[in-house]
Amino acid sequence: MIYFTMETLYDKIGLNYTNLRKPDHRISRRINSALGVARTVLNVGAGTGSYEPKDKQVTAIEPSIEMIQQRAPSNVNVVHGSAEDLPFDDNSFDASMAILTIHHWADQKRGVSEMCRVTRDKVVFLTYDPAFRGFWLFDYFPALITLDQGQMPPVSSYEKWLGPIDVSPVLIPHDCSDGFLAGYWRRPEAYLDEKVRAAMSSFWALDDVSVGLDNLAMDLQTGAWQRRYSELLKLENLDCGYRLVEANKVI
Repeated sequence: MIYFTMETLYDKIGLNYTNLRKPDHRISRRINSALGVARTVLNVGAGTGSYEPKDKQVTAIEPSIEMIQQRAPSNVNVVHGSAEDLPFDDNSFDASMAILTIHHWADQKRGVSEMCRVTRDKVVFLTYDPAFRGFWLFDYFPALITLDQGQMPPVSSYEKWLGPIDVSPVLIPHDCSDGFLAGYWRRPEAYLDEKVRAAMSSFWALDDVSVGLDNLAMDLQTGAWQRRYSELLKLENLDCGYRLVEANKVI
């Protein structure tokens, strides 16, 4: 497998990121609901600003200059920095959020501790449960399972770091506008597009994926994929292992 630092990785991914990773309004609603009545919010590992609430005062911190440069103009205060060393005073924000980012942090425990330090009330993560096995893409790229086990913290780690938590599944709509790994679960042909894969950090971390791509292309051409996963074509939303983790009272 190929490993990059978070900053180096997203300087590469960021080249076409805003075109392929547009926030999905249904996922946005879940995140905004979790943030509740918070007025000030810190977005950690903020990328280009996806899922930042429009009705709150947001500060974003992001290690990749490329990602920062792709942000749309806004009133958000953007800081170049990392989760492990947040340049803010204790209890600076009502809430903090980290969206599909913790798996890139060099020290996850320290990053979460820093979020707790600077947050008065609510800490929210959109993450992935590495114990989940129900996504068909793993049949073609089994190395993704090993990758997730190595980089994604288990749900139990959040409880250890944060204390009492609420964990709930975030179902992915079939026409999701955000092109993260499972965003195309009902559009399998998208994974054959190199530009689409380039906006997914997981594919950057794998070595040669040609065998999986060849098998997927063949199955789509022969109709084997459609027959094997026919039930998926009837679904509007799917549990692909993504979880919303909420800590109502940081410790």
